[in-house]
Amino acid sequence: MPEVIFTGPAGRLEGRYQPSKEKSAPIAIILHPHPQFGGTMNNKIVYDLFYMFQKRDFTTLRFNFRGIGRSQGEFDHGTGELSDAAAALDWVQSLHPDSKSCWVAGYSFGSWIGMQLLMRRPEIEGFISIAPQPNTYDFSFLAPCPSSGLIIHGDADKVAPPKDVQGLVDKLHTQKGITITQKTLPGANHFFANDADLLLEECADYLDRRLAGELSDPRPKRLR
Repeated sequence: MPEVIFTGPAGRLEGRYQPSKEKSAPIAIILHPHPQFGGTMNNKIVYDLFYMFQKRDFTTLRFNFRGIGRSQGEFDHGTGELSDAAAALDWVQSLHPDSKSCWVAGYSFGSWIGMQLLMRRPEIEGFISIAPQPNTYDFSFLAPCPSSGLIIHGDADKVAPPKDVQGLVDKLHTQKGITITQKTLPGANHFFANDADLLLEECADYLDRRLAGELSDPRPKRLR
């Protein structure tokens, strides 16, 4: 798993990158939790998601947002971090010009950044959003949400209360042309303290079903 440094909007960004052997393999970008609350690319859930995609032959990248680890810059309340994510995708795509599709997976703060990236990049055809926080972050930009994906959270989450996540899911369910899959893990909190293995199983099952052609509405490809 090569350590990489690539250029971001506020200086260098540090990541871990695993290319697929297939030149046209899809790309997966994994986004970590809040930088000011201990979130890094080495978070266990981020690490596990990285390997989940890698095992399915994706070209996979996880990286530290600005100001974390060896990534330069300072926390920018989401605006700069979205630019970091876009730069990360640009960097991987520059190495894999034959890759036609991409997935984004984010945890907590990372899910908010990932959903914004989804709106800006038509090549992103699937997402995994773990413990999003619509009670803290504004998700109204999903109008409409352009791709099918998974929203997964715990019913004992006090950081992102289930009723708020449910409100986001209900809103997305009214949109046509996409399929939003929701999974609620009983007893799980925001950190999935005793439920990380189950979380990964659910994410892997969802990804496998999507790769098999399930859980998404056929839709015309958005133009890049």
